[in-house]
Amino acid sequence: MSTATAIAVLVGSAALSVTAAGTASAATAASVTSPGGIAPDGPLQRVFVGDADKGIVASDYAGNLIGSVSLEGVTGVTISDDGATVYAARAAFNEIVAVDAATLAVKAHYPVATDTGPRHIAFSAGKVWFTYGDQWSGNLGSFDPAVDPASGTDPVTLGLFPAGNLGIWGQGLLDTDPSQPGVLAVGETGVSTDSMAVLDVSGAAPALTAYYQGDYSLNSGIGDIDLVPGGTQVMVNGAQLDSYAGGKFSASTTYPAGQRADIAADGLVAQANGAKVAVYKAGSVKPLRTFTNTAGVVDLAWAPDSSRVFALVSSGTKYVVKALTDPTKNVPTLTVNAPTKGIRAKKLTVTGKLSASVALPAGVKVKVTRTDFLSPSGKALADVTVTSDGTFSFTDTPPSGGIVTYKVTYAGDAAHAAVSASDKVTIPRTIPSMTLNHNGAVYTYGTDATFTAHLGTTYTNRTVALYADPFGADKPKKLLKTGKVNSAGNISVKVDMTRDTTVTAVFAADSRYAGRTVKSVAGAKVKASVAITKQYKTAKIGSTSYYWFHKKTAPIATTTMTYYKGREQRTDVQVYYQGKWYSSGSQYFALGTSGKCAVNLGAPGESGLRARVRAAYINGSSGDTVNSTTYSSWKYLYFTN
Repeated sequence: MSTATAIAVLVGSAALSVTAAGTASAATAASVTSPGGIAPDGPLQRVFVGDADKGIVASDYAGNLIGSVSLEGVTGVTISDDGATVYAARAAFNEIVAVDAATLAVKAHYPVATDTGPRHIAFSAGKVWFTYGDQWSGNLGSFDPAVDPASGTDPVTLGLFPAGNLGIWGQGLLDTDPSQPGVLAVGETGVSTDSMAVLDVSGAAPALTAYYQGDYSLNSGIGDIDLVPGGTQVMVNGAQLDSYAGGKFSASTTYPAGQRADIAADGLVAQANGAKVAVYKAGSVKPLRTFTNTAGVVDLAWAPDSSRVFALVSSGTKYVVKALTDPTKNVPTLTVNAPTKGIRAKKLTVTGKLSASVALPAGVKVKVTRTDFLSPSGKALADVTVTSDGTFSFTDTPPSGGIVTYKVTYAGDAAHAAVSASDKVTIPRTIPSMTLNHNGAVYTYGTDATFTAHLGTTYTNRTVALYADPFGADKPKKLLKTGKVNSAGNISVKVDMTRDTTVTAVFAADSRYAGRTVKSVAGAKVKASVAITKQYKTAKIGSTSYYWFHKKTAPIATTTMTYYKGREQRTDVQVYYQGKWYSSGSQYFALGTSGKCAVNLGAPGESGLRARVRAAYINGSSGDTVNSTTYSSWKYLYFTN
């Protein structure tokens, strides 16, 4: 821990873990593990999320992490009207903590004299309101942030729910509406979860505007409650509208089924339902826009300016802040259909349809872009007008073979988001003739072999790339040469053949001829020789030179061979009998890192014996497969008394 954090822990205050404002990385999403409310801050354009594990996490309006305040046990957050202060309820610690929204520094602690809360929290009429209590005795409390809790005067007042046989059970849900300052909605969360109230909290003490004693005839349980701006209604559970008048509630209309909702200052409804978030105009049951990338929504809130909805969505073992932009713009449906195949330089027709649940302007146009070999970054074609039934079509003559993509884009308008779609056409290209020599050839170690690729007729591209890929994982494939073929269609490169090698020639295609790749696999022998020692002389027998040994002397055959990790050489021994050579045995011996291996052949103990010895590298049996099988020359031995 940093020194500052350690000191904060020692004094029992909130440990501060802050990243300076403005330094958040776009790659770091704000996330929590145990959600405890979400509160957007309009003036600072931040989003504050409570977390029972982390405390308070702050993001920007794109959902990127800005910083956090370590406050274990946060169950609810709210923002002051001026956006300067974040208030966090800590139910397990029986307190509310005030945090500077700009610096994320803890400003004050407000102890609440209860052992059951505070749980839910809201800001209205210049005060912080909170609910507390057990499942049988839920109640309401508040405090004036202008009163310093360290002044000696306790600013917290409890037991503020209006008196009488009225009440809530459990620590009730709270909601406020900036367009109706001093109005507070309360929904119970205890054993009986159907009672609710709207309170006027603008005066010295809360006054009851409407109350419903739950008997499940109006709502079947309350999991979410929202004030409808500028009116006399609440929305329950993200769908049911209940009107209130004369101190009572009555069922009004419903939106399509949902689990929770938030209502913007202009009346727009954002509703979470399963993996979707739908946005509705006030009173409409047809969504303006539906976001489908919001699986596992646990909370959501409008930005104060209605520019976006912030959703807290599941992401593995955590929940991340996701900003849903342009929420009021309807997303059209755009389809594009092109032929599966076409012919180069022949006209083809592409069709499509643009439709939307909110009527599109008359005579809208879509932009068309063709992407192909000649225009890899795309070439703009003429705009196409959409007919009154939403269909459109256009013709084009593709100048290039290969994959041709037609992308159609509607730029959007005041009521519709931009949308694009594409389809692909395959335009066959001619396969050019191409050859590469020396396939199957085997070369002496170190030979400079010349590989020549020949390219037949093409259109504009005459470039060929030549690669060499030596056998063995320790040597990667390497580009040796890239260039245009000569007037005869040839391009050559020399390869130092020290290993078996795959040589590849690549023609990358042009607008009329397809790409082509050809390979040639050529072998390379190893260097292999045998030196004989311990002889007493050399002399010829017939025309063959022999190493002469006494019959009790053991010859030493020292093999020198090209080294490779784990490589073994095979020593072959043959003896001469009645005019023919017969095998006396073969055995593999490991090479040293110098590439040498000395083998004691043993003393035969009899005279008149003729023998010969050689070294061999056997591909696949000598410990590797990076060279071609190689035999050294024979060395001849003769034994005398």
